[in-house]
Amino acid sequence: MAFTINFFSLGHDTKIIFDLNDQGQMRFFYLIIVTLFLSCNSGEEKKTGPVARVYDQHLYADDLKGVVPKGTPEDDSIKLVDKFINSWIREKLLIKKAESNLTDEQKNVEKQLETYRNSLIIYSYEKELIGQQLDTTVAADEIAGYYESNKNSFELRDNIIKVLYVKVSKKAPDLDKIKRWYGSDIPKDRASLETYCHQYAQNFYLDDNTWLLFDDILKEIPIETYNKELFLKNNRLVQVEDSSSLYLLNIKGFKIKNSISPLAFEKENIRNIILNKRKLELVNRMNKDIYEEAVKNNEVEIIKTNE
Repeated sequence: MAFTINFFSLGHDTKIIFDLNDQGQMRFFYLIIVTLFLSCNSGEEKKTGPVARVYDQHLYADDLKGVVPKGTPEDDSIKLVDKFINSWIREKLLIKKAESNLTDEQKNVEKQLETYRNSLIIYSYEKELIGQQLDTTVAADEIAGYYESNKNSFELRDNIIKVLYVKVSKKAPDLDKIKRWYGSDIPKDRASLETYCHQYAQNFYLDDNTWLLFDDILKEIPIETYNKELFLKNNRLVQVEDSSSLYLLNIKGFKIKNSISPLAFEKENIRNIILNKRKLELVNRMNKDIYEEAVKNNEVEIIKTNE
């Protein structure tokens, strides 16, 4: 199969015939296209013929601007142009096929486009309004109040724990001391534990006021248990080791899944709930104000017809 392409240069119309089955000719064709494309990008005014056609639609070299970044090697440029042209051809063929098989009603997308455009404009306006007017400060007592009023809605889906955790090499010094410190509630021992961890621990977590997912801890410690809830109920100080490391776990508190989640674990979630509620109220108030102002100014009218 062959095709003809027209080139306009210095006022002369030149026709070249290319064979689609001849790889050498097709490579030469793409080299011409890349050259034309680069000439267009250089700011030179050149009138070029089409580089591809599907039915009565044509793709021109000017349409290839931006396809090949400056400095792209020749072989890569050819591949990019080839990919773009083939994508263009396939898209036009698919559209043609679709149009020939759809009813006029199915092909009428103006209403959908208008609805989509209106939705985008409204969304952009609401987003700008929220950014300017939304109060994002949520007081601790407001969070606590929401929690108390909706406590039954906060059911745990997973087990959570408060914990001290240390991973240390079995060759590290003073292992007997750290085994004593990690289970102690004496402030001096806690300070010694923290100092030791910063010097020797491979990994550690010493914030026992924060709730963590028990499953996240199990990813760090090689604990084998078939009943996580039973394990939590029957263990406080845990020591596990593998071939190279010692793992120390002090479970300071836990909550079993399907129980009521603690406030501390839900604070950020509640804050987001409150903010989303404020956003909705702000948008609804804006809509109400716009409507009432339009009615007041006689800019809105419901016309009743007698049928």
